Amino acid sequence: MKKIIIALILLLTLQITAQNKIYQAEREKINSLVHTKLKVDFNFQKSQLNGEAWITLEPYFYPTNKVVLDAKSFEVKEVKVNNVKASFNYSDNEITIDLGKTYKKGEQYLVYIKYIAKPEEVTQKGSANITEAKGLYFIDPKEEDPNKPTQIWTQGETESNSCWFPTIDSPNQKTTQEIYMTVPNKFVTLSNGTLKSQTNNANGTRTDYWKMDQKHAPYLVFMGVGEFSVVKDSWKNIPVDYYVEKEYENVAKDIFGKTPEMLTFFSDLTGIEYPWDKYSQMVVRDYVSGAMENTTAVIHAEDAQQRKGQLIDNNEWEGTIAHELFHHWFGDLVTTESWANLTVNESFATYSVYLWFEHKYGKDRAAAHMYEDVQTYLQSESEDKNLVRFYYHDREDMFDTVSYHKGNAILHMLRDILGDDAFFQGMNTYLTEHKFGTAEAQDLRLAMEKVSGKDLNWFFNQWYYGNGHIKMNVTYDVNTINKKVTVNIHQPGKVFKFPITIDVYETTGKNSYNVWVDSEQNSFTFPFTKLPELINVDAKHVLLAEISDKKTIDNYIYQFNNAPHYLDRRLALEEIVKEQSTKEAYETVLKALNDPYYEIRVIALENIDLFQKYNKKDAILKIENLAQKDNSTLVQAAALKVLGKLLDPIYKPLFEKGINNPSFAITGSSLISLYQLDKTSALNKLKSLDKDTKESLSDAITTIYINEKDKSNLPFIANHVLKGMFLSQDARTQSLYGEAFKWIAESDNKEAISNLTNDFVKLGLQYKKYNFDKMAVNMLNQMVQKQLLSSNKNKDELILILKTGMAKLIE
Repeated sequence: MKKIIIALILLLTLQITAQNKIYQAEREKINSLVHTKLKVDFNFQKSQLNGEAWITLEPYFYPTNKVVLDAKSFEVKEVKVNNVKASFNYSDNEITIDLGKTYKKGEQYLVYIKYIAKPEEVTQKGSANITEAKGLYFIDPKEEDPNKPTQIWTQGETESNSCWFPTIDSPNQKTTQEIYMTVPNKFVTLSNGTLKSQTNNANGTRTDYWKMDQKHAPYLVFMGVGEFSVVKDSWKNIPVDYYVEKEYENVAKDIFGKTPEMLTFFSDLTGIEYPWDKYSQMVVRDYVSGAMENTTAVIHAEDAQQRKGQLIDNNEWEGTIAHELFHHWFGDLVTTESWANLTVNESFATYSVYLWFEHKYGKDRAAAHMYEDVQTYLQSESEDKNLVRFYYHDREDMFDTVSYHKGNAILHMLRDILGDDAFFQGMNTYLTEHKFGTAEAQDLRLAMEKVSGKDLNWFFNQWYYGNGHIKMNVTYDVNTINKKVTVNIHQPGKVFKFPITIDVYETTGKNSYNVWVDSEQNSFTFPFTKLPELINVDAKHVLLAEISDKKTIDNYIYQFNNAPHYLDRRLALEEIVKEQSTKEAYETVLKALNDPYYEIRVIALENIDLFQKYNKKDAILKIENLAQKDNSTLVQAAALKVLGKLLDPIYKPLFEKGINNPSFAITGSSLISLYQLDKTSALNKLKSLDKDTKESLSDAITTIYINEKDKSNLPFIANHVLKGMFLSQDARTQSLYGEAFKWIAESDNKEAISNLTNDFVKLGLQYKKYNFDKMAVNMLNQMVQKQLLSSNKNKDELILILKTGMAKLIE
């Protein structure tokens, strides 16, 4: 009986699991969009849109006498078909319209809808995991916030543009479009396509007419409204414009100015010249994601707006700019047919950053970026997710590190297997065969097979329709008599099939061997003349893999000095810095200070042990030189931090000079180093800084405030404490900021509690894919418990703030 009960329970579990797993198919195409014409104006007081829509459609294949349009939270005023009033039913955010007759394939009809869109009444999950994906966003519409400009912008992905215009809101639809936008005269507008005309109206408004003659998906339709400076640029007679807030006008080209060069590079790379009529980029406030590839009208979050001092160090947004631009081939020109296949959009856009960095800055910069992306995936604990997922719970769940970062690494492996010529020609074939249409991952496979002549089912089945990644343990058996070494590769879990390069280094040189791993246990035997100094498995560093490989410190030192890849040096250096008590290791760290790539120099500076007995004087001289003359301001900043730890008054003039450097990184490091040497001078300098400069130097200033136990600046600390606790990789910084977090959690400072709660919500939603939202809820709840036990007079008000933040994260 017990066995029967267990069997029944298992059967019931399987049935429930099967019921919960719903196949997420491509949306059935009953009618096809042909053209969309919109006339809109805005009710700023109610955050609503008054709209008229003329939508041209035709049956996809079978005859039909009705059409169903998505229209979320509308008040529908009137519906006509071919200028004749039509009967309709509006329910469940859909308008079902009786066409009055049966239309056949090829027969077009025109639907007219007059409506009011009410985005504030929309409740649906959005692509940034925001609860209310409203499609249409009003920012400070009543002009009540002196620190925030009034703006309107839209966010269509995944299916939110139907919150402001009626459409078939699916990625497998394509439409041309016209939009007439009526706005107050003081505002600038942006939409897809070309601005055809501007008409001034008698009531102080203006109507801008934007027209898009090429088809694209409904989720890519965009409107932006606000007071912007428009900085003009161009590429091959195509307008390239940057819409920024007035105070960033003078740095707009420092932020976005590489766009024309990217247009040339991506056009050459794909073999398809940029296919659209313009390229504009707009930076907005309170954006719900990072950026969005609206066709010809890209939107960026306000983090894109950086100051000159930040840009001198590094344009943190350059990769995002490349990502959104490359979407204009992969995503806009050819669009995923379903959200299950999202990776054909996002993996290519993510890989474009690697391709751009490789082209513009060289292989080290590209490899460093790829390493960060792979680590992002590995740390996300997403091994159970396929790249193509037909059984996702919610379409918004597809926007995760698997679709982006893992997909990026998979394309890199595919490129290595096919070779550059076949891979890039395959990209061209895929784009050419599906341009202005849709595709799925199988179409990508077929394009790559068509070009290369290879069967790639094994690769796509393993990487696109399977989950996980390679995990392998490597051991070595050396036979000194026969002068042979055997490399044993063991896959303890899921078995993957893959080619791998193994480099065997002897004192006389290197021998490379390309072999295939295809089972749980594989062994490969190679000859040698002299005992190998190093055996480098996955020498090209192309595999998406976790490799356990026991090497000696001598192996790592040899690897750093002889193996050519960025990761050869980085991974070796990370081990070598742990062994600086040996002379050879310490001298290798010194050598790393001269590495050609700046990130290696920074790692060496951050880890060098100046209290060793070996060549300390030479090391300090090198660091002094780096602090003043390195071509990377980030290296200079790292070197200044090292010198600050020496507490030597001789460096005070250097730190005082550094505080006035235009580089924010150098200024911040100089301020911290001066503080360690002369607190009074540093604090006086800090007091003289304006609010904007303090925000730009927030890392350094927050650290000083915490060290000073300056609780008068708790609101400032609260804005930055989570960054130090969770985004810093330095254990001391994490501990220091953790202590400051306790001050805030136990305080009665309403502004600090509010700032911290807002940052929890922001980071929780931004890093939801890593479950930071759950951790944020737990930590906010702990703060609630502390307040309940406290004697703070305003604790009820503080608890309400905390619980409001929790509610936003839980929703």
